[in-house]
Order: sequence, then C-alpha cells, then structure tokens
Amino acid sequence: MRCTVIGLGEAGRTYAHALQGLGHDVLGYDVAPIPTPELRRAASMAEAVGQADVVIVMTTARASLPVARDAAPHLAPGTVYADFTSAAPSAKLALEQVLPAGVQAADIAILGPVISLGVSTPLMAAGPGAARIAELMRPMGAPVEVVHGALGDAMAHKLLRSIVMKGLAAVVCEAVEAGHRAGYEEWVRGQIAAELAGDGQATIDRFITGSAKHAERRADEMAVVADYCQALGAPSHMSAAAHESLLALAESALKSA
Repeated sequence: MRCTVIGLGEAGRTYAHALQGLGHDVLGYDVAPIPTPELRRAASMAEAVGQADVVIVMTTARASLPVARDAAPHLAPGTVYADFTSAAPSAKLALEQVLPAGVQAADIAILGPVISLGVSTPLMAAGPGAARIAELMRPMGAPVEVVHGALGDAMAHKLLRSIVMKGLAAVVCEAVEAGHRAGYEEWVRGQIAAELAGDGQATIDRFITGSAKHAERRADEMAVVADYCQALGAPSHMSAAAHESLLALAESALKSA
C-alpha cells in the first residue's frame, strides 16, 4: 500500500519505519529539514499525497486544518486521510468540509506516549476511514479501538482521558515536590501508590460522593494546603485549583438545597 506520513517528528518517523517494515511503500513529507536518510521524502504536498492510498498526518494540532487544506486539491477519491494530531474535536469534524468528496477521513487519538511505547501505543479511531486505518495499523502491533461515531469522537475520548492523566500527573508532581521539601517524600509517595493500587471504581465513587458531601470543609483544607506549599517554597497551582473547585461545588450544593 502507498502510505504518506506528513510530519516527521519522532512519532511520525516511528510509524513510517513500522509501515516500511511491513512492506508498504512509504513516502514522508515535512517542511522542516528533519534528517530521515532511511525514508523517501516528497518535495511538495502534491507529490506527497497525489498517489497515496493512505495519508497519515502527525503534525502539531495547530497545523491540522492548514495541512488538510494544502492536501485537499491533490487527494484522489478513495484515499484514507488519517489525522493523528491532537486538534480539538471541532477541528477534526471540520475535515468533512475541507477534504474533497470521496476521501475517507479518520480521526485518530493517540492514547499514550509514542516516545516510550512506540507502535504499541494504544490508538482510538473514528470517522469513515477508521476501519481501514485499524486494518493498516494493527499488523504492526498497534492496538486500535474503533469508535463508531463521527470525526472528533476519538479525540473527545482522548481529551476526557487527559483531564485525568495530565491532571493526575500535575497533582502527583506537586505533592511529591512538597513532600520532598518537607522531608516526607517517601511517605507521600506511599500514600499516592496506595490510592492508585486500590479498587479504581470504588475510589472514583468515593471521590465524587465525598467531594460533594464535604466540599466546604475540604475547600478550607485545600486553602491551608496551598498556603503550606507556598511556605515550603513548593508549587501550589493544583492545590489552589482544588480549593477553587471545591468552593464552586459547595456553592452549587447550597443553591440546589
């Protein structure tokens, strides 16, 4: 199959090499002078996508729609156009208006760090071209979950996951740093590990019900936590945000009472 990879950063090169390893005819395109001696490069967008069966876009989120507009005049009907960027769901859905009729667009969400997981990084696919992308990627060892929805639905799942993953990472970093400065890092790490190792669904329910029930008291506590972090010289962004969130939850509870 003739595959074009647009955006030859680390993730783009990882998938390009894997596709080559499966025997596909792979062409790379990037306006940046990234050295890729083992990969054939196109000199223009027209050359890159004009003969492609599958176009895989791995640029930044900001470049998602500009790249689609540049590629659109050169895409043939039946081409699969897979956007792997982290563009917003609305931008993924807008591909329907940008790409010509007959092109099968796919919204692909990367659900993990390609730098460490490589081609085994979990993927989620949505849109008309989702099934074909899954067929292409699975033989390289990529777990692909196909969401039977519109363009943007895969990215919506990723963004909801990011609330937890990026938010949790920020909270853990803040807690460990404060613990380190206070001289209790190992104890803090143990507390975090115990929570993460427990019954996940029960923990979620406890967080939701407990936060709603004790929002005012917990808001007061998090204000003290934020002040303590500042006294330690540690970041307190997440603690301060938790204080504001709990205050809003308490105010909402009062209004509905």
